[in-house]
Amino acid sequence: MNSISELFQRKQRNILSVYFTAGYPRLGDTAATLAALQAGGVDMAEVGIPFSDPMADGPVIQASGAAALRSGMTLAKLFEQLEAMQGAVSIPLILMGYLNPIMQHGFERFCADCRRVGVAGMIIPDLPFGEYLRDYKPVADRHGLKVIMLITPETSEERIRLIDDHTEGFIYMVSSAATTGAQERFGERTLAYFRRINGMGLRNPRLIGFGISNPETLRAAFDNASGAIVGSKFISLLTEAGSISEAVGRLPHL
Repeated sequence: MNSISELFQRKQRNILSVYFTAGYPRLGDTAATLAALQAGGVDMAEVGIPFSDPMADGPVIQASGAAALRSGMTLAKLFEQLEAMQGAVSIPLILMGYLNPIMQHGFERFCADCRRVGVAGMIIPDLPFGEYLRDYKPVADRHGLKVIMLITPETSEERIRLIDDHTEGFIYMVSSAATTGAQERFGERTLAYFRRINGMGLRNPRLIGFGISNPETLRAAFDNASGAIVGSKFISLLTEAGSISEAVGRLPHL
């Protein structure tokens, strides 16, 4: 069974997934970051593929991606790093990146490499849903990989139900239509959106991301979905802390 599915069968609430950019703060930090996240009790990790035009990312993640690219991080290099650490990390791994570098790699090859190095799924924010159904889902299914789709407060009920019907693993529930980045709290409009999605009776579990940066937003995500995704906040911690383990150690105290 796919490790993402295993996680959600085993644990239905308070799941914590953490995003970080591959090759940041240093080119060789990917394995150490994943090991530290697992040791720190994180349930799942999303490894970002740096890209020169990250349209959905806020300034913190954009800066980390630019730094990683300057250091020499590429998709091929990331697969080398993940292959070298196989067996050392057992939490589910998701690769998150834009379509351009994945298509340059070749999608069939990308899926084969994901499976080879133990990656369980992918998030491709700029992959159109129609193209996913027609061209990408059959390939990902053949390799046993989950393609995770995002929804926002502006996503129609019809599209949400289509995503729920044609994807597995979980739904990435974006807290707002803005780019990634920390928020102090979720307003009533956002909380109403959470309640509306909760009332739809969807088949897939959901994780809430974008803006999870302190105990209040983390608790709101835990209360309104199966868990939370922390991204920009963890990148900031990696930038500020003296070590990767220190950054991870500060996660529970958001």
